[in-house]
Amino acid sequence: MTLRADTPAPPAARIRRFSRAERWVHRTTAVLMGVCVLTAAVLYIPQLAILVGRRELVVRIHECAGVALPVPVLLGLASRAFRTDLRFLNRFGPHDRMWLRAALVRDKRRSSRPAGKFNAGQKVYAAWIAGATLVMLGTGLLMWFTHLAPLMWRTSATFVHDWLALTIGVVLAGHVGMALGDPEARKGLRTGTVSREWAKREHPLWRG
Repeated sequence: MTLRADTPAPPAARIRRFSRAERWVHRTTAVLMGVCVLTAAVLYIPQLAILVGRRELVVRIHECAGVALPVPVLLGLASRAFRTDLRFLNRFGPHDRMWLRAALVRDKRRSSRPAGKFNAGQKVYAAWIAGATLVMLGTGLLMWFTHLAPLMWRTSATFVHDWLALTIGVVLAGHVGMALGDPEARKGLRTGTVSREWAKREHPLWRG
């Protein structure tokens, strides 16, 4: 008897990729980031501002979501699996440099893009978004608590905050686009498991 193409893979063919705690950190961070992006759009795009109205409420929601953004990650540090994956994300090896070179020259061969549990692109994205979030938090606090710094600092903070917000929006759009193109990766974040075939193909150096 042959299995139909849409028959789910048996449990033995799937391996654990993310713990429950890791998935909740990702989900809550994604929700908070989404709220920040949407409220920022309402605040800076006149057509949306007119459509939504209630600017003061939107500002408060934006501020609260921004301040809360690091909280899921801080709570996630209580999880051993989360701390282990942070170490994986923070380590660059020769295979990561090979992956980046292949990406830069648009070499799509699997053999030219070796990856462990996280590929080099994911590591670069994680480091960049973490740094950008801290800068946004710092500049946002200077804009919120106007008595904390002189006018020149607040003006500079506003400039950095606004342009970095635009950059984050573009990078997040790319991140979402990559996720939409990989259903198995999305399933890993939703259920915590991925197929062995996918892991072997996309992350051959990972021993899951």
